[in-house]
Amino acid sequence: MFIAEPVADLLLRGLVLTALAMVWVVILVRFNGLRSFSKMTNFDFVMTVAVGSLLAGASQSTSWSAFAQTLTGMAALFLVQYLAARLRSTSETFETLMQNRPVVLMRDGKVIEQALVETRVAKDDLIAKLREANVLDFSEVRAVILETTGDISVLHGDACAENLLQGTRRADR
Repeated sequence: MFIAEPVADLLLRGLVLTALAMVWVVILVRFNGLRSFSKMTNFDFVMTVAVGSLLAGASQSTSWSAFAQTLTGMAALFLVQYLAARLRSTSETFETLMQNRPVVLMRDGKVIEQALVETRVAKDDLIAKLREANVLDFSEVRAVILETTGDISVLHGDACAENLLQGTRRADR
């Protein structure tokens, strides 16, 4: 692609194509905005993984047409993410189709065993997250929520406003 010596061409191609693809990703992120690699939804996570895979593919391209196709694929992913975010913000139906609801795993110091079963979260993993959040006693915990991104949020303190649990699903109800 660049020079006649196969090993040198391989190394040079990897360096140049990776750098060009990275610049392309930065340009796409600048156009698409800060949301590009957020973990706000499961769709965002898939987007991040897919762009990473395409970036790896771009660095291994053996022709300019394959490289251009990979860059086009990246642009298409960013466009789809933009359109999906717009649709989610304007259509409640589309939002419901695209997004899972967060699940309450623990409420007011009590573990909701049914929620752990439904979400396949081990009690040991829940306890590890409580330790990460510096919880010293179950009675301090107001709520533990498995977010749509797979993250676990721990709300602890004296009280928890009900609006912080808005849109969550309770398996114990």
